[in-house]
Amino acid sequence: MSYLRATRVLCWLLGIAVLVSVVHYVDNYVNYDDYPLPGPDAAVPAPSATLVAVGWFVFTAFGAVGLLLWFRRHITSAAIALTGYSISGLIGIGHYLTPGATSMVWWRQAHVVIDILCGAAVFGFALWAAKNSDDLIPPGAKQPPPPPAP
Repeated sequence: MSYLRATRVLCWLLGIAVLVSVVHYVDNYVNYDDYPLPGPDAAVPAPSATLVAVGWFVFTAFGAVGLLLWFRRHITSAAIALTGYSISGLIGIGHYLTPGATSMVWWRQAHVVIDILCGAAVFGFALWAAKNSDDLIPPGAKQPPPPPAP
């Protein structure tokens, strides 16, 4: 896949992922008490509503930095930042580690599952980009090899 086509894929992917994450995180924050919470003896405590809200901004900043680095053709660095953003969706798996999560209303299930799938797609793109970074950087932008030692 060419850099231009990969850029289109990335922009669409991030656009959809951010839109879905807005719905998911706003619902999680506004309707915090409607989400099942782990019991007091759980190994990992439930995040507070405030942490959910702050987390969205932190994760989305990783996505924005990843996109900026991508446009500057710092592909490997972009892949690292995009991996950080992918956690925004993948962390939704945590909902299903809590008893009662499958009893949430259908539309809540839908945006949580779609957010998880978007996280997996962004993570997959980041892995692909890191693996193919040499092909995505134009030849003129690559560092020239050091001169041979005398």
